[in-house]
Amino acid sequence: MAEGDSTDSDTTAGDLPADVIETVERLTRHARRADEERATGLRDRRDELLADHGFEARIRSERDGDVLVCYPTEWLDDGEVVLDRIDDRSRAVERPLDPETDADWETVDADNRAVVDAVAERHGSVRAANVAAFADFMSNHHALRIADATADHVAEFRAEYFPRNAFPDDEQRAVLTESLEHAFEVVDGECPSIDREANGYDV
Repeated sequence: MAEGDSTDSDTTAGDLPADVIETVERLTRHARRADEERATGLRDRRDELLADHGFEARIRSERDGDVLVCYPTEWLDDGEVVLDRIDDRSRAVERPLDPETDADWETVDADNRAVVDAVAERHGSVRAANVAAFADFMSNHHALRIADATADHVAEFRAEYFPRNAFPDDEQRAVLTESLEHAFEVVDGECPSIDREANGYDV
């Protein structure tokens, strides 16, 4: 079965929650507008998210624009859908990618960089370095503005991204929570709940 034969689903697929579909679509859209290095990071994040639910993404080109297609992994053999493996055609998810309705990735990232600059101006380079790491995380892993970060995003950043990717020194670790609070102050948003003792930071 060729990719063009897949079914459409306007509602949540049996295995793929609606919020995951929304995030996957958003990451795909932003990847199409980003430079190659950033696009690779966005696509990797999308593929990891889908893999957690047993799905894979494909882009199908049609006359009126490209379509994002998410297939259950067990349907695929070397990238092609195998008819005999399809149990329920409604499990496949399709989302048209044109026209793009989301703000493009460059705009999202520029907004996040503006937050970093504001924190640097008001609170210094150490706290700005922490916010820069958070901006990288929100832009490249979630294609979202800092203003849209949830408590789950903050928890994931603190537990996984910050210690593994930011290479923080002791001074940065000591002011991580404070740095995040400053970031949310800049965007006039309420800082999500933060566990001040997580990972031994800020204690």
